[in-house]
Amino acid sequence: MPLIETAPIRYVEPVFRPPSEARSLVLPVTDGCSWNKCSFCEMYTAPQKKFRARDEAEVIDSIRRTAATAGADRVRRVFLADGDALVLPTRRLLVILEAIAQHLPGVERVSSYCLPRNLRRKSVAELTELRAAGLKLAYVGAESGDDTVLARVGKGETFDSTRVALDKLAEAGIGRSVMILNGLGGAVYSAQHADESARLMNLCQPEYVATLVVSFPLGEARFRAGFPEWEPLDPPGLFREMERFLAALELEDTMFRSDHASNWLVLKGVLGADKDRLLAELRSAIAHPERAPLRPAWARGL
Repeated sequence: MPLIETAPIRYVEPVFRPPSEARSLVLPVTDGCSWNKCSFCEMYTAPQKKFRARDEAEVIDSIRRTAATAGADRVRRVFLADGDALVLPTRRLLVILEAIAQHLPGVERVSSYCLPRNLRRKSVAELTELRAAGLKLAYVGAESGDDTVLARVGKGETFDSTRVALDKLAEAGIGRSVMILNGLGGAVYSAQHADESARLMNLCQPEYVATLVVSFPLGEARFRAGFPEWEPLDPPGLFREMERFLAALELEDTMFRSDHASNWLVLKGVLGADKDRLLAELRSAIAHPERAPLRPAWARGL
C-alpha cells in the first residue's frame, strides 16, 4: 500500500531524503513537489505523491507524538519533507520550527530540499528569521549551470535564478548543499554543462557540493521527449566531464562528495585543499579503468 499509517508520523511512500539525512527524523510538511516538471526526476511522479501542503495541525501533532514516542531529547536532526518544504509561507514554516524547538529540544539542525523558484517570494529577512528559528541547511538541486541543459530537462530555472537563490540563502546564514547531475547534458552539451556548473559554484561558494549521475530507473521515454538529442555518457565520458568540472572549480572551503549510489567512482574531499588529489584519482580512472576502484553495476541499482 502506498499510504502508510504509522505512529507517530503518517508517511506516503516512496519517501526520499538526502543521503546525509540517514539518521534524521523525516518530517513531511508537504506531499510531493510543487514543480514536478523536471523530466529527469521520478521521485514524485506516483499518483499518491500529488503535491499538497500538509495540514498544519497534523504536522504539529506529528512533532508532539514523536517527542512522546521517541523521547524529546533523542532527536538530533529533522529533515522537512517532501520535495520543497520552503514553498510553504514563512509564517507556517516558523510555526513548525517553533514546535520542533518546543517539543524536540535536542534538535541541533533542521534541513529541507529547496527549489530556487520558491525563494523568489521570500526576502533575506524572512530567511534570516527561519535560520534563527532552526533552519540550518538547504539542499538545492541546481542540476546544471547551463541554461540550454536546464531548458531541455524542464527544470524551470536558469543560471541566474539559481545563483540569486543561493546568494539569498548565504546572506541569511543558511548552509547550502548543491547537487549537480553528472551526464545531464549528454554527449552534445557535456563541456558547457561542466563549465557553467563550475562557474555557478565558483560565484556562490556553497558549503557543500555533491554530484550524482543522471539515471532513469523507470526508463528514458519521458526524459527524451523534451531532449531528443541527448545521448548518455559511458563511464569514461562521465569521468572526463567530472574532470573538466573539478578542474574549473575555484572553491575555497567546500565539502565535496561524489558518493551517491549512482556514481561509478567514489570521490570525497574538501575543495580546494583536495583538488589535486581528486583530479589525480579521476585521471587515473580515465587512463587505467581496469585498475580503478569502480562501483560494480549491480551496486548502482536505484
